[in-house]
Amino acid sequence: MVAKGETKVIFIESEKTNPYYNLALEEYAFNILGQKEDCFILWQNENTIVVGKYQNTAEEINSEYVREKDIKVVRRLSGGGAVYHDSGNLNFSFIINKEHNPEFEFSLYVQPVISVLKKYGINAVASGRNDITIDGKKFSGNSQYMKNKRILHHGCIMLDSNIEDVSAALKVNEAKFVSKSIKSVKSRVTTINANVKEKITMQQFKSELKDAVFSLNSVKEYKLTQSDEEAILKLQKEKYETWEWNYGKNPPYNVIREKKFDSGLVTIKMQVEHFKIEEIKIYGDFFGKSDITELEEKLKGLALDETLSEVISAIDIDTYIKGITAKDMIELLL
Repeated sequence: MVAKGETKVIFIESEKTNPYYNLALEEYAFNILGQKEDCFILWQNENTIVVGKYQNTAEEINSEYVREKDIKVVRRLSGGGAVYHDSGNLNFSFIINKEHNPEFEFSLYVQPVISVLKKYGINAVASGRNDITIDGKKFSGNSQYMKNKRILHHGCIMLDSNIEDVSAALKVNEAKFVSKSIKSVKSRVTTINANVKEKITMQQFKSELKDAVFSLNSVKEYKLTQSDEEAILKLQKEKYETWEWNYGKNPPYNVIREKKFDSGLVTIKMQVEHFKIEEIKIYGDFFGKSDITELEEKLKGLALDETLSEVISAIDIDTYIKGITAKDMIELLL
């Protein structure tokens, strides 16, 4: 969509900063509006932590700080790590046809952001798995979700975010910093306005980003209808505002396994009785195109012995956790 010549796209700009509404809007656009045409969405949230689909929310947030500052917490559709949103943060979403676009090719979708920053003399680069950085410091994280031949790519851009809040609100697992010589969130992130002499306003940046996307595609603005709004509000109430979606069940466990791979942090919590997996939950900031609960169900009942290798070798682990092999999974479990 972004770099493949002219494509017909509908553009939606959310006027609300309620994170539960905006995540519902994004899912509604993906499931309904995006079935007919590609979509480009811009949205902002009030003070919010957005956790990745496969993360254990309680272990990703500083609960006391979140309560004290009245920070909203919501889970998104895609994998990856937790991010903090405030009024200095801009979010963008692309919903496109999967058949003509590579999976988990993050660099393709961040080019409009990079091109805008070049106008301001900033040399931003796509870095690592899913980041955009300035001088090695992250100002944008990106993630993807795939279903029914569609890709949802979304990213957050810290134009003028409060770095103190970003650092204090997130409780980052130290394993994520292994081999990176980094001691904190604060030391590895930046904002766009921290790298320019004259501050860029949010409206100015939005306008520049829209121009960059519109120049590559045939775009028409879409106004949500009353029926659209009703469906979004229903999804907001029944899913995105619920404790079950945002926190979820954390089953009892007596064994924990954890390892940082190049493709992400993977944490496994298991209830093991007589060397057999009775319950299992897989958490992490990884990406995957198939539902992780399917893999969890396949692992239930397996014995943690020499028979494990044969069973897991027959499972396509990469489809659930991108970049992880059956061998990696076997070694982690054992």
